[in-house]
Amino acid sequence: MASECEGKSSWPELVGVEGEVAAETIKRENPCITTIDILLEGTPVTRDYIITRVRVWVDEKGIVTKVPIIG
Repeated sequence: MASECEGKSSWPELVGVEGEVAAETIKRENPCITTIDILLEGTPVTRDYIITRVRVWVDEKGIVTKVPIIG
């Protein structure tokens, strides 16, 4: 696995967007990303860093609440 994922690494413009739409945008803008997790705010997660993963945090309505970033 490469130590760096080329391409976009954060998506601040997706805050306020529907989670599924955000996931599709991330896939389109950085094909290096192989895992996109859409998670409800407060869901416990591991603290490991994975260069090919983006977590998309959403509220109970499915709207992105935090800037999606690689990790």
